[in-house]
Amino acid sequence: MSLSPLPLSYCTNVHPGVTLAEVEDGLARYAALVRQRFNWPLAAGLWLAEPVVKEILSDANGEHRLCVRLAERGLTCHTLNAFPFGNFHDTRVKENVYLPDWSNPARLGYTLQCAQVLAGLLRHTDEGSISTLPLGFKGFEHPPTFIDAVLDQLIQCARGLAQIAERTQNTIRLAIEPEPLCLLETTTEAIDFFDRLRDRARRQGSLEAVQTHIGLCFDVCHQAVEFEDVAESIRRLDRAGVRINKVHISCALEIGDPMKNRAGREALKRYVEPRYLHQTIAKMPDGQLARLADLNEGFLANPPADFAAASAWRVHFHVPVYVEGFGPLATTRPALREALMAVSALDYAPHLEVETYTWQVMPGAGRVDLVEGLTRELLATEQLLAEIPFRSTQA
Repeated sequence: MSLSPLPLSYCTNVHPGVTLAEVEDGLARYAALVRQRFNWPLAAGLWLAEPVVKEILSDANGEHRLCVRLAERGLTCHTLNAFPFGNFHDTRVKENVYLPDWSNPARLGYTLQCAQVLAGLLRHTDEGSISTLPLGFKGFEHPPTFIDAVLDQLIQCARGLAQIAERTQNTIRLAIEPEPLCLLETTTEAIDFFDRLRDRARRQGSLEAVQTHIGLCFDVCHQAVEFEDVAESIRRLDRAGVRINKVHISCALEIGDPMKNRAGREALKRYVEPRYLHQTIAKMPDGQLARLADLNEGFLANPPADFAAASAWRVHFHVPVYVEGFGPLATTRPALREALMAVSALDYAPHLEVETYTWQVMPGAGRVDLVEGLTRELLATEQLLAEIPFRSTQA
């Protein structure tokens, strides 16, 4: 049994950066200070938007320069977040974060460029991971050929990652991240898709590359919003041969008995904001689920019948992982220990990364100094990891 022996990462999509200078500024203003307060080895899970990746690769020594900047601040990097292609801190991100989708050649090109950069940041023979979007958004229209195009591009990506491994001796694994209301959102959908991907790769003579380089990013917040038993989800993925290459340590909001919890519904109004999509899922007493694309005040003022009949709602709003609740609202923090216990039973070690990106849109008392908040998250996560039995020092 094992958990990753690598330094815990936090995802830098929490601070803006659409130029290399802005990325380096974020490392200096936040990551370096968090590292000093954290007082343990720390990794930056870099979010490098498409313009930043191009800027790095336009310089023959670009990867080396970034590696030096990380080392100067006592940081390493073994994972990238290549989910947001453009400006993740734009005034309105919402469903635009799913563009370009995985049928678009621009997504493939960007991902392989990210892999090239990451290979330059890793030590010789180290492994890296890159998280990416769950193929596309269910709210968009897709042509009948969409999934075939996605499958072919992911196979091309696996071949490209295999070439990078041959050239650099660094194995870089793609981590597709299921998310509510996306084309991959449930564990069942993920398993079914990987069956199709492996079948197509086998027919194209690329099964080994796909098996080695393509897997999942298991975001605990996302699967908790789906009301999944996260530990059983991880076990199901393992039994199906779907490798989890990365785990996002994250929490969602929850309101129990929402129609009786008037204070909770009032509190949820403060989490309606214009930048990010906050998918909301309701669980009925019989276990059936209802889905809403984005939390909004109209919905809260007059919930539809299926939501009104629900025993609980969960909201895709990443909240600090050290928080059990905000007044009348709970969080899905208990799912974190369940997920990490299940991960510790795997015979390999996914990369572990704290990913709370909503600090700037957090309402009221939840909005704290970013360095302070990130430090508290990482300390709480390390304490949680220390409680997991059978920790191994082996990768």
